[in-house]
Amino acid sequence: MTSIQQVVLNSRPGKNGEPMAENFRMEEGCLPEALQEGQVKVRTRYLSVDPYMRCRMNEDTGVQYLLPWQVSGVVDGGGVGVVEESKHQQFQPCDVVTSFSWPWQSQAIVDGKVLTKLDPQLVDGHLSHFLGLVGMPGLTSLLGVRLKGHVKPGANQTMVVSGAAGACGMLAGQIGCLEGCSRIVGICGTDEKCQVLVSEMGFDAAINYKKDNIAEKLQGYCPGGVDIYFDNVGGDISNIIISQMNKNSHIILCGQISQYNKDVPYPPPLPPPTQAILKDQNITRERFMVFNYSDKHEAGLLQLSQWLKEGKLKIRETVVNGLENVGAAFQSMMKGGNIGKQIVLVSEG
Repeated sequence: MTSIQQVVLNSRPGKNGEPMAENFRMEEGCLPEALQEGQVKVRTRYLSVDPYMRCRMNEDTGVQYLLPWQVSGVVDGGGVGVVEESKHQQFQPCDVVTSFSWPWQSQAIVDGKVLTKLDPQLVDGHLSHFLGLVGMPGLTSLLGVRLKGHVKPGANQTMVVSGAAGACGMLAGQIGCLEGCSRIVGICGTDEKCQVLVSEMGFDAAINYKKDNIAEKLQGYCPGGVDIYFDNVGGDISNIIISQMNKNSHIILCGQISQYNKDVPYPPPLPPPTQAILKDQNITRERFMVFNYSDKHEAGLLQLSQWLKEGKLKIRETVVNGLENVGAAFQSMMKGGNIGKQIVLVSEG
């Protein structure tokens, strides 16, 4: 047997509790020496921690497409690694692979059916980008803007992005600009994040929701109103933005991180005054799930890779070293401690 390190769910935070690093614990595990037919042995390089995982910490996720993590069971999510041994015809040693159900382990034996082979050239060898820009966050941002944003080049549209310094928000703003929006305004939680958005990511303006008057700043930055809102947070921030949206405008409902520690349905219902604005202004607000558009994933990833190589999309990552720190990385991400994609580096080379 091969000894490995693994992370299991130690406890649940409760439906209305904030997740803590202590909700996870490290354990020693072991892998059998021999593979069964169809199995692949992988070494983990990078793990992804994402806001959607918060619901998996509850006994019931509240959605049909996600299963809850089990107490004392190994946690899983997005990951990238390298094949060490294979009894699956599609994979060879040294192949770079990914999965949405990657175990939080130093090494793992998995069914080859859950793996997808990756081409490192798409990200110029930066494998962590497969969990961000050229991965699910990138696809979510690209397809969300294209399918739900209704961007019309030359129409002088203004896009506002909440959670703008996170993995999806940072990309959504840049993609909105590439697709034809004339003004991009981001909302985030620190002055440093605001500076990154404007100086590095090409946003026209950024608002620090923790110290600025959001309504006043929006009126100044968006004098013609808001045409497209890429919503990552929900709650009070979204209510303020919606109050300044134009007639026949569009909300891209990507996430609601401000509501994830509350026992409410997803997407959470809007307050009656905000719901009335949606109706009166004929604002679309449809739930967006990237998994529903799998036929567009391959072309989307190629587009994202091309923009990355051309320098048209910039990327920031917050990298934490060590499998033992994945719980702390998750806690920090849920509190906005990351700039760009939150990544955990498990092994080098």
